[in-house]
Amino acid sequence: MVKLDEKNGYEHFMLKEIHEQPATVNRTLNGRIENNKVTFQDFEISLETAKKWNKVYIVACGTAYHAGLVGKKLFEKLLKMPVEVDIASEFAFREPLVDEKTLVIVVTQSGETTDTLEALREAKSKGADVMAITNVVDSTIARESDYVIYIWAGSEVAIPSTKAYTAMLIAEYLLVLYLGQIKGIIDEETSAKIIKELQQLPKEIEKILAEVDKFEKIAQEFKDKENVFFIGRGFDWAIALEGALKLKETSYIHAEAYPSGEFKHGTTALVNEGTLIIAVCTQKSIYDKTLANIKEFSERGAKVVAIGVEGDTELAKYTEEVIYIPEVDNLLLPALAVMPLQLIAYYISKAKGCEIDQPRNLTKAVIG
Repeated sequence: MVKLDEKNGYEHFMLKEIHEQPATVNRTLNGRIENNKVTFQDFEISLETAKKWNKVYIVACGTAYHAGLVGKKLFEKLLKMPVEVDIASEFAFREPLVDEKTLVIVVTQSGETTDTLEALREAKSKGADVMAITNVVDSTIARESDYVIYIWAGSEVAIPSTKAYTAMLIAEYLLVLYLGQIKGIIDEETSAKIIKELQQLPKEIEKILAEVDKFEKIAQEFKDKENVFFIGRGFDWAIALEGALKLKETSYIHAEAYPSGEFKHGTTALVNEGTLIIAVCTQKSIYDKTLANIKEFSERGAKVVAIGVEGDTELAKYTEEVIYIPEVDNLLLPALAVMPLQLIAYYISKAKGCEIDQPRNLTKAVIG
């Protein structure tokens, strides 16, 4: 039984766990980097096995699924491997095309999620190798997987997941670097640069967490909205999905996330004077396209809150508010961009007087 004093002075467990993320990142990294190389103490993958895998599935539910979408982009950008991300409840019942040359990565905080467990068993029945990314040692999914990466996020009491999500991302970065080293695909300079920035992430996260006044201001201004749309492209869309989930499950506000370019295919009809749009706009390669979307929404009277990178001078011209995150390697921006969205969800929910730690109809582990 968790006691109230275990909140360590925070009003809610969710806020406490958001603020634990710098320490969580350090724990996930701890003992897994040596001489600019990634190692896993619990397993070793041979070159023969790594080369055998010609396809990767990442299978998960909810927040873990959103982490998997980031993982897909990391695999494809750094390892040039085709990756499918599947919702576990769909994967288990659609006769997926997996075989002994497939790596299936199941991502789950609890290690007990029923749909994810069924997906694991379906994959193994077809001869696939299964790797779990999970938080709970000796959970059912950990025991039944061929490989396990524990995220070491510690106890997460609040039903809305925050620090476990970030730890899942860090585990995916480590896994991709590890496979890249084995196969000789990621050069030492690139690997060393990413590892250095991974180790600096806790300090960068601290900077974002210090912007309390900004998040409280946004919450007071927009707490009465009934609908909120999140947009982004590439990595930013994956983060937008997680932002929308955090807002809807904590505040009961209807929130949906769309790829920026897809929004115009029907959903734009819902935008009118005062519509709140939260735009994640951190990726340099597609920045201009997302900015063009933001301009269009602003011209139609929408209220836009943007997540941008320090040094940006354009977003403020077309938005109500910009939350700037520190500039890091493009691949690592997702681990920072999610922080403002977690805090926006928390402070809006607090302003509305919602039951933040235990939202209605939700449980921490979805079993059965």
